[in-house]
Amino acid sequence: MSTPTEHEKGASKTPNKNLLLIVLVLLVLISGVKLVTDYQLQSEKTAEILQLTTENEGLTARLDSVETELLARIKELQLLGADIRELQALRNQLAEEKKSTNQRTASEMATLNQKIASLGTLLLQKDKEILQLKSNNKDLLSENTDLKTAKTALEVEVAAVNLEKEGLAEKVAEASKLRASFVRISAVNGRGKEVVESSRTYKGRQMKAVKVVLTLAENTLTQKGMRTVYLQILGPNKQPIFDVAKGSGTFLVAGEEQFYTSKQEILYDNKEQALIFFFEKGSAFSPGRYEVKLFIDSYALSGSSFTIQ
Repeated sequence: MSTPTEHEKGASKTPNKNLLLIVLVLLVLISGVKLVTDYQLQSEKTAEILQLTTENEGLTARLDSVETELLARIKELQLLGADIRELQALRNQLAEEKKSTNQRTASEMATLNQKIASLGTLLLQKDKEILQLKSNNKDLLSENTDLKTAKTALEVEVAAVNLEKEGLAEKVAEASKLRASFVRISAVNGRGKEVVESSRTYKGRQMKAVKVVLTLAENTLTQKGMRTVYLQILGPNKQPIFDVAKGSGTFLVAGEEQFYTSKQEILYDNKEQALIFFFEKGSAFSPGRYEVKLFIDSYALSGSSFTIQ
């Protein structure tokens, strides 16, 4: 049996080396392809993550925007008195969605985008509802304004009627007051003789007492009944002359208490009626001007004066 020669040995080793080289090349190629493939996959995955992140950020911004729009509609509808429970519930859902810190998947983002689109449609419907409510409120405001105007006009008319009634009542009250148709002042001397001077000026010795004759005019508008007539004589010092022992006292005139010199109670029957006051002063009348005032009940009836020289 012959042994291989050196040439034969070298020839047999060459194919083996070539085969090994081919295998190594193939392994390098396969590794390179795998590396390229892995890099491409990693790049695609990174790009996908970046895209999802960007879309999530954009979706969050859209959520903020639609929540702002939703809040504006809620406030406006609330002012118009509309039911806002549905919109309030949707706003709460959006608030919960915004609280989520998880990265949304493409499917979740698609679902959320559909919700946002539905909300956009709902907001458009609410805009129409707001316009309708504003129109209704405007009509109601106009109607209320007309009613208020009519009410004001009626109140003005009623006030005018009341004023007219009050004016008429005042006129009737004024017309029903008693009037003095005649007043005469005379002096009575120490002998009881009455002295009448047209100038109503008397000497001291002539005036022992004052006599006042009063005639009440006829008045059918005045209620019949008892009346009190007061005589008030003011001296030169503008103070009332009074003597409690001779029937003087106090009475009210326009809510103010005053002294009267003398008074009489009469029964008035709407017809003309005469009264005579006689007041004798306990001392001499001082020189000067005296005022004579007559009142019936609590209002002034008439006035006059006389002078002592």
